[in-house]
Amino acid sequence: MEIGSCIKIPNGSCPKSYITHASSLYEQLIPTQNRMSKASSYVMLPRKKCTCKATLKETNSNIEAVGKVKAKASEVSTEMELSSLTAISPLDGRYRNKVKDLSLYLSEYGLIYYRTLVEIKWLLKLSQIPEVFEVPKFSNEAQAKLQGLIDGFSEADAIQVKNIEKITNHDVKAVEYFLKTKCQDDPEIAKVLEFFHFGCTSEDINNLAHGLMLKEAVNSVILPVMDDLINAIYSMAKANARIPMLSRTHGQPASPTTLGKEMVIFAERLNRERRDIPQVEILGKFAGAVGNYNAHVVAYPDVNWPLVADQFVNSLGLSFNPHVTQIESHDYMAKLFHSFIRFNNILLDFDKDIWGYISVGYFKQVTKAGEIGSSTMPHKVNPIDFENSEGNLGIANAILDHLSMKLPISRWQRDLSDSTVLRNIGVGLGYSLLAYRSALVGIGKLQVNEAALNKDLDNSWEVLAEPIQTVMRRYGVEEPYEKLKELTRGRAVTKESITEFINGLEIPVEAKTELLKLTPHNYVGVAAQLVEDACTRTNGCA
Repeated sequence: MEIGSCIKIPNGSCPKSYITHASSLYEQLIPTQNRMSKASSYVMLPRKKCTCKATLKETNSNIEAVGKVKAKASEVSTEMELSSLTAISPLDGRYRNKVKDLSLYLSEYGLIYYRTLVEIKWLLKLSQIPEVFEVPKFSNEAQAKLQGLIDGFSEADAIQVKNIEKITNHDVKAVEYFLKTKCQDDPEIAKVLEFFHFGCTSEDINNLAHGLMLKEAVNSVILPVMDDLINAIYSMAKANARIPMLSRTHGQPASPTTLGKEMVIFAERLNRERRDIPQVEILGKFAGAVGNYNAHVVAYPDVNWPLVADQFVNSLGLSFNPHVTQIESHDYMAKLFHSFIRFNNILLDFDKDIWGYISVGYFKQVTKAGEIGSSTMPHKVNPIDFENSEGNLGIANAILDHLSMKLPISRWQRDLSDSTVLRNIGVGLGYSLLAYRSALVGIGKLQVNEAALNKDLDNSWEVLAEPIQTVMRRYGVEEPYEKLKELTRGRAVTKESITEFINGLEIPVEAKTELLKLTPHNYVGVAAQLVEDACTRTNGCA
């Protein structure tokens, strides 16, 4: 048995007293001199304190069992191939199918691919600089050969790079050697093989690769899913713009609203943050070992290297950062990831609100044949999609926050602590994407339960205290707030009691008539108009 496991023993002082003991993990965890004797490892409890306490006890059978388990674990760990079952990260395991479209961009394969692209594009750029006459303009055939290495880059190519890295123990240098191998048989390119990676530090290649990875992953995968999510919430808003709903402030009944208006708030908030994300300028540097083009100038002093670097970075679709150390300072990444965090926080708020509305019955969830909500309670239909979204948003924000705080900080001209952190960009964005898709699935299962909404409104006539006292103020009735407080606070309020109160007011007949028309169902202000305005302005409710 394990640490903390319990067995019952007969005992005169405690009919159901417990003795606890542990497995041979005791030997592994506690130094010999500190171990308890076998006698002291038993805990006898008084009758009134029959609880289970975890203590330690050695047994030969447990020592043997643990030994077998450890041997089996060692055997299995050397044989198991990476799969959805053996992956350590749930993103590559359980949730693989929900985020696999990010793999093309944010995986190790994606990083190697974009490094390869940058190295080839740089060689092509060198061939266009007249002063670098050692690299003449390539023929159409040679250009096609180089472009083909980009367009035809495969998983097998990436594996070849990784095999080279096993020898070099340097990932970027492995890409350079890979390209030299691929081009050594081409008579034209073979003459300029040493101009692969010319004047570059690894971070010249890496920062551009990371920028391209982010740009393509966000634009091609994440933003479209964000748009689907926002549009789904706008559609909820439009469909329910005139469905009245009891508000709750501090968890207590408050002035009614409409379900659609509450949904459009989230759609507008998310849409505002989503619009900010493409506005973040993705920067790149290409200035050598410490940002001064030191080696470039020595080799070719007549070339305007800052201009060349500017042109090159812009040709890749990135913005040039001229003032750098060995690394691009990653400030734009912090800005981008904080934009995601803000979007995620709003969605987290949405998830929790929908969870609450489901719990009070305002939404039903469409059931699916064969699905099980609880392993023991057959009736359960749990809001698991919103709960999954909530949990994954928390993980995403934790990772993205660390990236935002860590990446802009580097000792002096560069330290390597950013390198391992940058490899987790896909983790933060992957959990974000997973959360968005979980929320979308959940939205697709929702059905409005108007009966539950109406029931709460019918039982909340006290919410009309607000408009009544406001009209009383208009017509100069003394102490209107206090009078309504006396009528409603801590008391059961009904349609009849509200009607009686209104009829007793000394206000114009017309005002009294309008007040008598109010119910919790129609006291919703311009909620529906607010939804319509948002839909018209954004065209988001189509």
